[in-house]
Amino acid sequence: MAASALRVKDPRRAGGAAQARLRILLGHLQGPATPAIAASPTLAAVVPSNFHPPKFQYTLDNNVLTLEQRQFYEDNGFLVIKNLVSDEDIQRFRNQFERICRKEVECPGIDIMKDVTIAKSTHSLNENIVTKIQNFQGDEELFRYCTLPQITKYVECFTGPNIMAMHTMLINKPPDSGKMTSRHPMHQDLHYFSFRPPNSIVCAWTAMEHIDRNNGCLVVLPGTHKGTLKPHDYPKWEGGVNKLFHGIQDYDANQPRVHLVMEKGDTVFFHPLLIHGSGSNKTKGFRKAISCHYASSDCFYTDVKGTSQENIEKEVQVLSDRKFEGLKIQLKGDILCNKEEKGKWLGKKST
Repeated sequence: MAASALRVKDPRRAGGAAQARLRILLGHLQGPATPAIAASPTLAAVVPSNFHPPKFQYTLDNNVLTLEQRQFYEDNGFLVIKNLVSDEDIQRFRNQFERICRKEVECPGIDIMKDVTIAKSTHSLNENIVTKIQNFQGDEELFRYCTLPQITKYVECFTGPNIMAMHTMLINKPPDSGKMTSRHPMHQDLHYFSFRPPNSIVCAWTAMEHIDRNNGCLVVLPGTHKGTLKPHDYPKWEGGVNKLFHGIQDYDANQPRVHLVMEKGDTVFFHPLLIHGSGSNKTKGFRKAISCHYASSDCFYTDVKGTSQENIEKEVQVLSDRKFEGLKIQLKGDILCNKEEKGKWLGKKST
């Protein structure tokens, strides 16, 4: 399959089933420590294109992942690829983020978030106040991340060739104020999505600088992608919890965990049921990462009413009513649907 054949289309112009496909949501992540693992390349023979091992259920057959990489993802639910995004691209994303924060450019539909400890700050908006931007698919420069060929060629290993970009985010984790609000509780990303099946969804999360336990790296519970979606709600933390930062209520805090130490440009791909979170930022600098959730265009929506996701649906409905006052807004599950498709159809790769 030729990665260069990837094309981006306006979802309103995508034909047939593409027009009825996935839309993006408004939302989006500690415990005993174990030794951190650093991102490292995998060396193994490339899987032949005609190889069809029946034991693999979380990865698809192609010539991108090695057998070792596929088995690692099957067992653990995540895979780190070193040095996948160039320094030049990362600097471009950083520059555009700063321009958005200074309101030098307009980004339709973007959500700008602050830490709960500075949410009512009177300071003018800048890159030291904004802690996260979501739904940047309307910004051509930032959305380049989602269409990078070196990213999408790996995404195809999990979603297949018909790819939708569902949820975009640039995280600017702030230095912790001392109240531990910069951490993100352990959660599963599927809690925020009402489309299925989970095995056709993957997140690409790229470090924009060196990330370790000092500035709040990702922490994952390997193998938890093999479980089910667990009930989420706000953790009962002193000091406060950021809006929409739901956490799992009943996971085993003594489960083995891995801290992902990553260098600038390293990218982790992970399953939406993988339990993960991030620690507080103990440094004086901001820790940046950029990410996108992708899904196969063959995914379908499911009604979340009467399920553990109903709480996030109600919360997103309140936020959307406030943000889009006067407009007709419809929620599909916990997904915001306006007049335009919010997920972006990335096209079908030619064979």
